[in-house]
Amino acid sequence: MKRYDIVIVGGRIAGASTALLLARAGARVAVVERGRRGSDTVSTHGLMRAGVLQLSRWGLLDRVVAAGTPPILRTSFHYPDGEPVRVSIRPSPGVDALYAPRRTVLDRILADAAEEAGATFMPETTVTSLLQGRDGRVRGVAAQDARGSRMQIEGALTVGADGIRSVVAQHVEASVLRQGRRASATLYRYVQGMPGEGYEWVYGDRAAAGLIPTNARDTCVFVSTTPSRMRELRRSGREKAFTALLRSAGGELVDRVLASSERTPMRGWSGVPGHVRQSWGPGWALVGDAGYFKDPITAHGITDGLRDAELLANGILETLSGQALEAVALSAYQTTRDRLSNQFRAVTEEVAGFDWDAARARELLRSVSSAMSDEVDHLQALPERHVGPGLAAFLTTDNVNQAG
Repeated sequence: MKRYDIVIVGGRIAGASTALLLARAGARVAVVERGRRGSDTVSTHGLMRAGVLQLSRWGLLDRVVAAGTPPILRTSFHYPDGEPVRVSIRPSPGVDALYAPRRTVLDRILADAAEEAGATFMPETTVTSLLQGRDGRVRGVAAQDARGSRMQIEGALTVGADGIRSVVAQHVEASVLRQGRRASATLYRYVQGMPGEGYEWVYGDRAAAGLIPTNARDTCVFVSTTPSRMRELRRSGREKAFTALLRSAGGELVDRVLASSERTPMRGWSGVPGHVRQSWGPGWALVGDAGYFKDPITAHGITDGLRDAELLANGILETLSGQALEAVALSAYQTTRDRLSNQFRAVTEEVAGFDWDAARARELLRSVSSAMSDEVDHLQALPERHVGPGLAAFLTTDNVNQAG
């Protein structure tokens, strides 16, 4: 039996970030990740201001830049009834520009930093069940690695950071507090060397599209529409569906995208309605998409994961240090997460319905901007205590036993 203070299931954005902050504060953390270190995954890539701020506060933004991630200095919004609206990225403390790193870059940076802080990573290891005491409290996980070796990993708290179809959420039967009704279906690919001016978001006839500059001179080009329309268009093949949706979103994009001969194969996302789950209980918590997921049409998922990792880490450290009861600290985590998410979630739900016109699209995006400002204000006010080993002295065996 391996024993840690915290066991985290899932080692990507939310899981690795939570591990990083806890390990820097002196907690003994194990991260169980079923995938390989630095493997790719479906992603919108885009970091918004709050996400860049987090990486800067954690001392990791320089690594993102050093990996060749291009700075995003302008965002353009294209509507069918007029000229594009172009917004320059205003520098602020910790945020000189926006960035959109490939997940092969960002996930590895976060995992490496967590490991440097002392977290134990267990890649290619699958959780098979949760360990529970007679009182029903979660006490850790049972898992199996790629060689077939079985193990039990015990912790005072088990964190599910394992995505939409979270194994932890399923085992604890976490209730769905809010269920989305709409979802966007997406096709995307990478285009090499495409000229651009930063993020470009395009809203057209029952379709949206985006251009996201990322590493290695690649631009991620995506098109989105309703799942039913996507199924109809894909009967003629992915390429025709992709081009048709580009034309629906904004005709001028077609020539720019198709002018490049260096294009990767298409990838797709069929769409899943968003959810808000009960995100804590006796001995367990959920973070990232496991606890809260909204449609990727507003490209805020990575930023959400970074934000919620810090909110949860704060609550866990208060519990381990004896400063707050577990139920109080984790309830506060969920309440704060929901307060910062509710407006954004509702707007995203409407955008994903694709039944807006240009005037309504503008209104919705103004609401998105307002929600992002509230989020940045909250994060800027958080204490810096977990940038270094500020709580290590509190993490005694007695504290851990009291928390468990």
